Amino acid sequence: MKRILVTGGSGFLGSHLCEKLLNDGHDVLCVDNFYTGRKSNVIHLLSNPHFEIMRHDITFPLYVEVDEIYNLACPASPIHYQFDPVQTTKTSVHGAINMLGLAKRVKAKILQASTSEIYGDPKVHPQTEDYWGHVNTIGLRSCYDEGKRCAETLFFDYYRQNKLKIKVIRIFNTYGPRMLPNDGRVVSNFIMQALSNEPVTMYGDGKHTRSFCYVDDLIKAMVCLMDTPDDFVGPVNCGNPDEFTILELAEKIIKLIGSSSKINFKPLPQDDPMRRQPDISLAKKILKWEPVVSLDEGLKKTIDYFANLSKDCKL
Repeated sequence: MKRILVTGGSGFLGSHLCEKLLNDGHDVLCVDNFYTGRKSNVIHLLSNPHFEIMRHDITFPLYVEVDEIYNLACPASPIHYQFDPVQTTKTSVHGAINMLGLAKRVKAKILQASTSEIYGDPKVHPQTEDYWGHVNTIGLRSCYDEGKRCAETLFFDYYRQNKLKIKVIRIFNTYGPRMLPNDGRVVSNFIMQALSNEPVTMYGDGKHTRSFCYVDDLIKAMVCLMDTPDDFVGPVNCGNPDEFTILELAEKIIKLIGSSSKINFKPLPQDDPMRRQPDISLAKKILKWEPVVSLDEGLKKTIDYFANLSKDCKL
């Protein structure tokens, strides 16, 4: 049994990770300031004697004894990270410094949840790990993009300077149950609007693309990466390489729900990437991992989650 710290542990990805680690037989400490995380995401875990939850903001130091750290804390949707952009950058940068300092002190292995956003609006397609990206340093999305880029820098400097055991995963668009219904991401937006038969909001002409990975697949990749030998640190892209236009996604969701929603086109926000698709060759080779859940299968599970959530809210 390992003692494992998950920052952002009550969030969308964090709650699924806590669940997976507990099922694997580990002792899990979930740390969250509940800015975007929800206690309801982990309430079913509270009866497990090997699970503990702590309210804490990782922009402040944390003193605990653990064997591994998964650093997931940071708002990941534009609505939330742009609401307080200074705090978003602090969470990525100060949070990384504090967690790296903790890992150094207790000699723990630490994984950074980085993002495909470090590639910005890419000029290379699909994106490989050796691509440096095309990022606007002063745009509306920069607090998140540059915060995550700086966090990667800190991780690799701690690795080189202090011989810290690090892992860096670059997460591409992920979806599934426990996403916030109002988080502003396309999957949750489209599903909530279609369930209510409201117009589905399409920013741009719908021809820009994304690749959507179901949460269960992504969590397996994170655990696989943490379990690799210490000499492999990443970064490694993890996501679903199947590319869809946003218009295709909207039409698919409307069809699966049987909704009467129409699509309402609006201008594309500043710095919104036109294409996003991971090259996962490295993940296949080193982690022996690739996603197995199809978009249709994953969307059905996610739609069921939001449909039940809507029913509960109406009771």
